[in-house]
Amino acid sequence: MLLFAAGLAVLLAGCTLAPSYNRPAAPVPATWPNGPAYAAAEASPSTAPAAALPWEDFFTDPALRRVIGMALTNNRDLRLAALNVERTRAIYGIQRAALWPAVNAVGAGSRARLPGDLTSSGNAQTVERYDANLGVAAWEIDFFGRIRSLKDRALEEYLASEQARRSAQILLVSAAAQACLALAADRENLALAETTLTAQQGAYDLVKRRHELGLVPELDLLRAQTPLEVARRDVAVYTQRVAQDENALTLLAGGPVPGEWLPSRLSDVESLAPVAAGLPSDVLLQRPDVLQAENRLKAANADIGAARAAFFPRVSLTAAVGTASSELSGLFKAGSGVWSYAPQIVMPLFDARTWSAHKAAKVQREMAVADYERAIQTAFREVADALAVSGTVDRQVAAQEALVHALSETYRLASSRYDKGIDSYLGVLDAQRSLFAAEQVWVLLRLQARVSQVQLYAVLGGGGPFEPAPDAGALAQASATTQ
Repeated sequence: MLLFAAGLAVLLAGCTLAPSYNRPAAPVPATWPNGPAYAAAEASPSTAPAAALPWEDFFTDPALRRVIGMALTNNRDLRLAALNVERTRAIYGIQRAALWPAVNAVGAGSRARLPGDLTSSGNAQTVERYDANLGVAAWEIDFFGRIRSLKDRALEEYLASEQARRSAQILLVSAAAQACLALAADRENLALAETTLTAQQGAYDLVKRRHELGLVPELDLLRAQTPLEVARRDVAVYTQRVAQDENALTLLAGGPVPGEWLPSRLSDVESLAPVAAGLPSDVLLQRPDVLQAENRLKAANADIGAARAAFFPRVSLTAAVGTASSELSGLFKAGSGVWSYAPQIVMPLFDARTWSAHKAAKVQREMAVADYERAIQTAFREVADALAVSGTVDRQVAAQEALVHALSETYRLASSRYDKGIDSYLGVLDAQRSLFAAEQVWVLLRLQARVSQVQLYAVLGGGGPFEPAPDAGALAQASATTQ
């Protein structure tokens, strides 16, 4: 046991050959882009950062919160991400346990007959042996940190899986909200198409009666039929889109969503809370996908330590203490104690694989650095794009609303002039077609305005609250105290 304690002390004092980790500099500007597209996207200093704003506070609409909550509870993709976290944590536990010896209790018994020519007495004998031992088999003492580096890699893989789960949650919250908004927009467009169809059917019936009385030519009747058929087609199109939106929402939510939770038009969904963009270095480096890439970079860094340790000797120990006797009843009598130990050292003299493995680990780390920098650049572009949309979409909505109002008046005047016989039905048809198209674009822009808010919240790291992210130092300290 003294030998075991000494070995344990050596293990705890072991070093690692992994290079010191230094976070690469962020390959993006220190500030967000500026210009006309971003003028209206600046939030007030009192606005909460997205990552610190729970999704329950960002989405103020009660029905929308219920849909998102249902998705977080039942969505299978998020469930798989959570199970993957549990799996990688268990793998980390396996690798961490390799630092410590596995102590086994072994009981054995044997009985053998020896012929006379193999015994000292010349007579045949029956030999019995019974053993009861506590032993350690081939425990590698981690002098050069090979196992410790592998344990660090497993830890970083676990932390990366946790960040992947957080990314999946952000994506799910955003997708569920956008699916609800898309459903509201398509339902609004469907109602608009149905209203247009009713109006066009009335106009067509009126022109048809006039044609039957000989007051208008057949050309006007055919012109009146054109928007009628277009409206009938649009009703079918938006009926299909509404059904598909409901199917998508059912998939995201993990089951059918109660009808009373679903909005009928965009105006039914309450406004979203404002968020602050902050500074790139503060925001981007805390995004789960960037943290995941950094964890993988740290894992690659630990691989270099394991590859370096392969050039040094490996020391292992096999030891046992127990009792032995020729009779089962004598196992625990005085004087039956036995012990054994067999240390082994393996010194690599020539193995070309170790050099290739070391080179591969260094290249893998450079790849991880590039992946980390790419994650930051992608995050910067996503936030900048979202800010550009947020800074301009309100102006587009306002301009489109004014256009819809102008075209509505044009349609009213054109219809009045046709009823008085001043103009042909061609003017009414053109005004109606322009008005319907403008109203559809207006709905689309209002949807884009809402979706841009959701996207900005998501790309800034919003979508919590999350469970506290595991800390590598705390986990390592906890593992040392629990062993």
